[in-house]
Amino acid sequence: AEDFLWAVRCELHFLTGRAEDRITFDVQTEMAARLGYHEHRGLKAVERFMKHYFLTAKTVGDLTRIFCAALEDQERKKKPGFRGFMRRLRRNKFVKGYKLEGGRLAFTSDKVVEKEPVNLIRIFHVADEDGLEIHPDALKLVTRSLKYIDADLRKNEEANRLFLEIITSRKEPERTLRLMNEAGVLGRFVPDFGRIVALMQFNMYHHYTADEHLLRAIGILSEVEKGVDVKEYPLAHEIMSKIQSRAVIYMAIFLHDIAKGREEDHSDAGERIARHLCPRLGMSAGETETVAWLVKNHLVMSDVAQKRDISDPRTVRDFAQLVQSPERLKLLYVLTVVDIKAVGPGVWNGWKAQLLRELYFETAAVIQGGDSLLNR
Repeated sequence: AEDFLWAVRCELHFLTGRAEDRITFDVQTEMAARLGYHEHRGLKAVERFMKHYFLTAKTVGDLTRIFCAALEDQERKKKPGFRGFMRRLRRNKFVKGYKLEGGRLAFTSDKVVEKEPVNLIRIFHVADEDGLEIHPDALKLVTRSLKYIDADLRKNEEANRLFLEIITSRKEPERTLRLMNEAGVLGRFVPDFGRIVALMQFNMYHHYTADEHLLRAIGILSEVEKGVDVKEYPLAHEIMSKIQSRAVIYMAIFLHDIAKGREEDHSDAGERIARHLCPRLGMSAGETETVAWLVKNHLVMSDVAQKRDISDPRTVRDFAQLVQSPERLKLLYVLTVVDIKAVGPGVWNGWKAQLLRELYFETAAVIQGGDSLLNR
């Protein structure tokens, strides 16, 4: 990491002719060429360079967080006090193999993971359920034990159940998934997610890497469901209380951009991934079909609302013909709102909100067996 970052910094200084330490959009293409990157398997040279940079920065950041947490833990041990005593007293209330160490969740032994690899998933589930931070020693053990996340664990019914419960958690799913990503667990347990870690798209629209976009989208969906800042998306919040399956919308959000960076259209490839992953996680055939449909069509509602004349009844009828059911319309609306909001600051605005609301209500009227409101 150090050698790579020094090489990037020196090349950046040569390119700009000054002590510039920001890899701004306008220099990224030239930097990629100077450092010898080439286009490969659907990724531009600049995207491969920036992925290498983000992966390196992520690794340094993850290790720094663990190191700082370890230092903090050492300070806590020096002054355990009464609260520290009470925390130790409560250790045995947790699932077998776990304890509280300095107020953080830890393994009782390094052998816990080796004997039962499902603990590589369970520790994040327990942390989410009980609102706990994970001890830095436990995170280090998790990172060292990624080899145990193999084909057998990916087929493990308990591991998949726990993972689905993490994604659909009513507490802090974004925080937990982000921690799993930082530890390397998320990309190992869902290899297709691993392919998009640190993947940037070289355009002025996307603010974040693909993995960050998906994690932020899960967080925004959770906020929508809880009614956080409900004035910004009141209809989406209302719909979330009426949908038939929370698992469907959360999985659709998690998977909608999971196939970015491939030569194949990411919506088509994402649909295929959904059909494989959802049954693995214990979702029904009907839920799997709906998730796959949402992933394949996740851009359609935004495109129709912003690029077509939605005052034309034919536009609404064509869209209604694609959607076909009120439930799919609800889910696609929420997915579209969350996807746009998760792109970056300022992308979601009142104009887009109004267009999507109009398209939603017009389409709902047609699907329910009548004319659109425009024809009445």
